[in-house]
Amino acid sequence: MEHGPGPVYGLPGRHESYWMETTPETSYPPLPGNLETDVAVVGGGITGITTAVLLKQAGYTVAVIEGGRVYRGVTGHTTAKVTSLHRLIYHKLISRFGGGQAKQYADANQAAIETIASFVREYDIPCNFVRRPAYTYAESEDSRDLVMAEADAARSLGIPATFVEEIGLPGRTYGAVRFVDQAQFHPLKYLQRLASFIPGDGSYIFEKTRALEVQDGGGRCAVRTEHGVVTSRAAVLATHYPFYDGPGFYYARMEPSRSYVLGIRTGEPFPDGIFINAEGPAHSWRSQPAEGGELVLVGGMEHRTGENVDTREHYRALEAYARSVYPAISVDYRWSAQDYITIDGVPYIGPLAAGHENVYIATGFRKWGMTNGTAAAMILTEMIQDRTSPWAEVYAPDRFKPAASVRRFLVHNIGVAEKYIGGAISRPAGDLRDVRPGEGKILMIEGEKAGVFRDREERVHAVNPTCTHLGCVVAWNSAEETWDCPCHGSRYDADGRVIHGPAVKDLAPRGAQER
Repeated sequence: MEHGPGPVYGLPGRHESYWMETTPETSYPPLPGNLETDVAVVGGGITGITTAVLLKQAGYTVAVIEGGRVYRGVTGHTTAKVTSLHRLIYHKLISRFGGGQAKQYADANQAAIETIASFVREYDIPCNFVRRPAYTYAESEDSRDLVMAEADAARSLGIPATFVEEIGLPGRTYGAVRFVDQAQFHPLKYLQRLASFIPGDGSYIFEKTRALEVQDGGGRCAVRTEHGVVTSRAAVLATHYPFYDGPGFYYARMEPSRSYVLGIRTGEPFPDGIFINAEGPAHSWRSQPAEGGELVLVGGMEHRTGENVDTREHYRALEAYARSVYPAISVDYRWSAQDYITIDGVPYIGPLAAGHENVYIATGFRKWGMTNGTAAAMILTEMIQDRTSPWAEVYAPDRFKPAASVRRFLVHNIGVAEKYIGGAISRPAGDLRDVRPGEGKILMIEGEKAGVFRDREERVHAVNPTCTHLGCVVAWNSAEETWDCPCHGSRYDADGRVIHGPAVKDLAPRGAQER
C-alpha cells in the first residue's frame, strides 16, 4: 500500500491522489484467524478485486487479502486510462511474437474495456465512465513514420485505428494514431462498488492483513499471513509484484519504474480524448470532471525506482512541461506511481511456475494496468475453472527461459546494487550533523550503514538500509519521503515500515545519536 508520507515543501499542489481524496477509505476487518476458501486472492487493486468478483460470479468462495486498504495502493495512483492503445506496441508485438499473439494482446485489452463498461452498466456504477478516443501523437517528423506504422499494425489486428493529422492539444504535433471507443473513469469509485459485492455467502475481504508466504502442494495452497493461514484450492498473487517469487526468477525479469502526475486547471476546455506522445520521455494527458470544474491530469518523468537523484525535480520538470503547453495553469494535486516493466513489455499472467500450477500471478503491467489488470482477472478466472483462455499464450509467464532472463537483468541489477553500495557506503555522505531537516542520507554510524532521515521537527529517523527482500541498499526518495529499493522496487516509510512489496518485512531500526 502507498501511504501518504510527510509534507514536502516547495512543490506544486497537494500531495494526494485525486482518486484517493474523493473516495472514502474502506474498513474491512483483518483476517480473524485460519480460514478455508476456494480461492485466496492476495492484493486488493483492480486485478484482485475484479478477479474475486468474476470468481464469485462463477460460484467460487473467495478471500481477498490486502496488506493495507483495498484499491489504495498502485491502483489509487493511476491515471486511469481505459484503453488498448499502449503508446507504440503493436508494431513491436507483431515483430516479436507474430500476428497471432499480437492479436491476442489486442483482443484481451479490447475485451477488458468492454468488461469494465458492462460492469458500469450492469451495476449502475457512478464512476465518471465515458467513452473517449485515444491518441498516440508524434512530436517530430521522425516519430510521424512510427505513428503511421502503428496505425497500420493496429488495423491489421482488427483494432479500430486510424492515422489523423490533428489531435486538439495545443502546440505542434505531426500526426497521431487514433483508437475510437476507448474510455476513462474514476477507478476507485468503480472498485468501491465492485468490492461491495464480494463479502457474503462464504466470501470475504480482509484488510490490514499482510501475506508473508505461499505454500503449494497436494492440490492445496496455504497463504500464511500475519494473522493466520488461508487454505485454498488456488491462490492468485495480484500484488503488482509477486511477493512470493518461487522458482520463477521474476526479480530478474522485470524492473521497477516510477512516474509522476499533476492534477492541473488549465482555464480552457480540454480536447476530447486521452493522449500520450510517441517517443522520448513519456507525456500523458487526460481530463476528469471534478468539483470546481475540469481537472486535467498530466503525467510523465519516468525513471527507475531508487535512482539516487533528487526526485522532487521530476515534479518540477513536469510542471514546467505542463506550462509549456498550457502557460496559465494552476496545480491542485501531485502524486507518483510505480509500475513494473517486463523484458518484452508484455505482462506475465498465468501459473507462477512449473510445479506451482495452483498459484497464479499477474504482474508487469507497465503503465497500462486498467485494461491489462482486468484482462488478467478474466484470464485467471478461466484458468481456475480449468478452461482455456484465448489470450493466455501471449501473456504466459514461462515464455522465457529463466537463464536467458537472468543473464540480461542480473547484469543491470548487479550494476545498480554496486552503484548504491559502492557509492553510498564506501564513501559515506558526511555525518549525522550534515543531515538537514527534510533530508535523508546513507551514513556510516559506528561502522554500520544507516539510512538517516531528519524530519521538519528535527527528529532523526534511522534504519538499516538493507532491503529485506534480496539485500540491495535502499535510496532516499525526497519527493515522497520514503526509502526505495533500486533493485526490485520495495518501498518503506521513513521509519522502515513496508509500503510497497515485494518486501514483506520492515527495515530494522538503527540507533543514531547527535554528537
